[in-house]
Amino acid sequence: MSEKYYTVGKIVNTHGIRGEVRVMATTDFPEERFQPGAKLYVKPAGKTQALTVKTHRRHKNFNLLSFTELPDLTAVEPLKGQMLYVAGEDQHQLAADEGFYYRDIIGLKIVDQTTGADLGTVKEILSPGANDVWVVARPGKKDWLLPYIKQVVLDVNLAAKKAIVDLPEGLIDDAD
Repeated sequence: MSEKYYTVGKIVNTHGIRGEVRVMATTDFPEERFQPGAKLYVKPAGKTQALTVKTHRRHKNFNLLSFTELPDLTAVEPLKGQMLYVAGEDQHQLAADEGFYYRDIIGLKIVDQTTGADLGTVKEILSPGANDVWVVARPGKKDWLLPYIKQVVLDVNLAAKKAIVDLPEGLIDDAD
């Protein structure tokens, strides 16, 4: 049986000499995923290695983690650039009001409520602050940014892989 793993962050650098790593989170639940005692995984050279979070703290825009199995800078140095994963079995089901996992949104087709026009496909999600912003790719045109707010994104249908939107005037700027 092959285990499923989901990305929760990327180790972008080391931090200090005590074995901490600087992680850019790709999860909506960093406090839960990175809490001491949590199991995370890295896959250096294709081999899955389990790690136990020893400490977690926020520093600037990063999560700083240390692991029980890796006591110092020398031990964590090879992890730079590695993705951090959580096992599928450790992932909790989202309640209806909790939203969606990022992986469920990437690839959704964006459809205009009024015209039914296909406006593009979500290729990335940004989290700049108050709400997420979906980066929508359009063939032959520049990408545009779609704020994920209830007044704009009216319905998300994961089964149909599409989201229905009500676009405010001027949201898509095709002028060069």
